[in-house]
Amino acid sequence: MKLFSIASGSSGNCVYAGAGDTHLLIDAGISGKRIAEGLQTYGIRPDALDGLLVTHEHVDHVKGLGVLARRHRLPVYATEGTWVELEAAGSLGRLDPSQKVVIRRDEPFRIKDMEVTAFSIPHDAREPVGYTLQSGGKKIGLATDLGCCNPYILSHLKGSNLLYLEANHDPRMLQVGKYPYFLKLRIASDLGHLSNEASADMVRELCSESLSHIVLGHLSHENNLVELAYASVRMELDRWKANPVGLSVAERAANSPLITL
Repeated sequence: MKLFSIASGSSGNCVYAGAGDTHLLIDAGISGKRIAEGLQTYGIRPDALDGLLVTHEHVDHVKGLGVLARRHRLPVYATEGTWVELEAAGSLGRLDPSQKVVIRRDEPFRIKDMEVTAFSIPHDAREPVGYTLQSGGKKIGLATDLGCCNPYILSHLKGSNLLYLEANHDPRMLQVGKYPYFLKLRIASDLGHLSNEASADMVRELCSESLSHIVLGHLSHENNLVELAYASVRMELDRWKANPVGLSVAERAANSPLITL
């Protein structure tokens, strides 16, 4: 299995995951042109994609979704609640009905070589989800845009070989930053975004013999620093002595390195 981030943060999110000849995108919150360029960096054609997995309807996750799906006739996988919001906004344009795939939380489904499971996450969207992807005995877990963690989420992510987790903000930077008070409350709420410390707490629960790498994503440009996010999670990983775990941070506007399991 393989993974890399094409974009990460409030300005747009897009992650590639693949296994064998199966190629998926998780979210498409940047332009179709940027997505194509990001894929081609690693020799992947956009028309080789097998599907687009949507976490939720916020624009930084779906900005390029309609263009990409229409141009390459790709199936789009999203929960019923997310579809309701996408269609109400009219942001996808006119898709063929066959491209609309409604998924249900906690019910695994297959896309060629990959088993995909969506799980519920707490965020201020209609029916947001994270995903686990499994193929060939390997597992990738992805969870961003969640205000808090809980045992249910951990149960889905446990046993992952690779984790893509949110580390959105440093609480002190958020507190003293320039955002309006209502937005600070939203970000810090249980339906907002994970702080660096909350992400580190998740990592503490998810460290296992199988875990080989963690990518931190959705860092705030205004309320976080790469160094702070990295240090918070690295501290937890260094306490886990059983096996070394790689740690990297997804870039805001550039491809992250390709990780192969």
